[in-house]
Amino acid sequence: MTESPTSIDLTNLPEAITRYLTGRAAKDASAAAPAFAAHATVTDDGHTYEGSEAVTRWLGQTDTEYSYTTTITGAERNAPDRYTLHQHLEGNFPGGTVDLRCRFVLTHGLISELSIAP
Repeated sequence: MTESPTSIDLTNLPEAITRYLTGRAAKDASAAAPAFAAHATVTDDGHTYEGSEAVTRWLGQTDTEYSYTTTITGAERNAPDRYTLHQHLEGNFPGGTVDLRCRFVLTHGLISELSIAP
């Protein structure tokens, strides 16, 4: 049986997601990377990154490729190990603004899957 999404306060996000967000906000890939499981998969902007090394490279690349600001507009718990974060980005990337859904799957307290899409 699938649970209905439940809105949650950002202070109730799992520690791994909070660590990821804190590292991203600081543009510090080395602070965000430990939030991911060794076998993690990230899908962003039509590309998929698998494993620790690829995810860490992705974190560093996205931190330096564009300048942008992020506003978190909401969060949901979709299941015990699944969360969706809604973000509004503005910056010097193509289009200049975008609303994104970041879908997280956690395994043993770490991010095992992250999918970022409009």
